[in-house]
Amino acid sequence: MNFDRIKQAREMKAKLDKIQKELKDTVVEGDAGHGAVKVTMDGQMRVRYVKISPDAVRADKVGNLEKMVTDAVNDAIQKTQKEAAKGLKELTGGLKIPGLF
Repeated sequence: MNFDRIKQAREMKAKLDKIQKELKDTVVEGDAGHGAVKVTMDGQMRVRYVKISPDAVRADKVGNLEKMVTDAVNDAIQKTQKEAAKGLKELTGGLKIPGLF
C-alpha cells in the first residue's frame, strides 16, 4: 500500500472541500436588459433569486415568469453539473472521490 498516494488523496479531498465551501459562500449578480432581469447566483451555480422588472412584461404574469426562469436556469445548471461530473469521472479514471459531484 502506497501511503504517499493515500496522503495525496486526502490532501486533494481537503482542498476540494475548502474550494466547495468557498464557492458556496460566493454570491454574484447577473443582469440583462439594463437591469430589467437580475439573477442572483451562488458560486456553486445555484440560482438564489430571479427578479424581472414589471416594466419588462405584463404585470399580472411576473410571478409565473420569474418561477419559470428560475426553474429553467436551475435545470440548465444541473445538466452542466452532470456533464462536469462525467468529465471528472474521466479525469479520475472512474475513481469515486467522496464530495465531488
